[in-house]
Amino acid sequence: MTLSLIEAVLLVFVLGCAVGAALLKDTLAAVMAFAAYSLGVSVLWLVLQAPDVGLTEAAVGAGIMTVLFLLALSNTASPDVDRLFESIGWQTAALVAGFVLLVGATVPALPAIGDPNSAVVGGEVTQYYLENAYAQTEVKNAVTAVLAAYRGFDTLGEGVVVFSAVVVTLSVLRREVVA
Repeated sequence: MTLSLIEAVLLVFVLGCAVGAALLKDTLAAVMAFAAYSLGVSVLWLVLQAPDVGLTEAAVGAGIMTVLFLLALSNTASPDVDRLFESIGWQTAALVAGFVLLVGATVPALPAIGDPNSAVVGGEVTQYYLENAYAQTEVKNAVTAVLAAYRGFDTLGEGVVVFSAVVVTLSVLRREVVA
């Protein structure tokens, strides 16, 4: 599996933002790094041809969570920051590096995006969905049919989570505006 230039740039960007969010001492800068990380992941999902996941990541991760973090920061005292990055122990760095290497070692085993010979694309379940989705649901797009009909309860649960996040955000914003 080879990475395209845009995938490689997005991965470097996402990793840089993740490291920044974890190590920045200034909490506002860390929240901004987290928002950039989330936005980068959402663009990466779009590049990987998963727009529904990318849209959810952008709305919840980059949007709602950033607003909630900024509201929480506005209600707290800002500590004096004498250095830019948090110091970490070598044991922690070694553990994180080992985990990243372990997970990274699995990447070459992944099938290429859109590979017609991959086990997922040619699998029994996939074939069932492709052959029966329109007849059973009358939805032309197989992905939409799976999300709306076959995995309806899961999609409903995700919708409840997003709705709850929006309600909480709006109630916090209303309380902030009134106060």
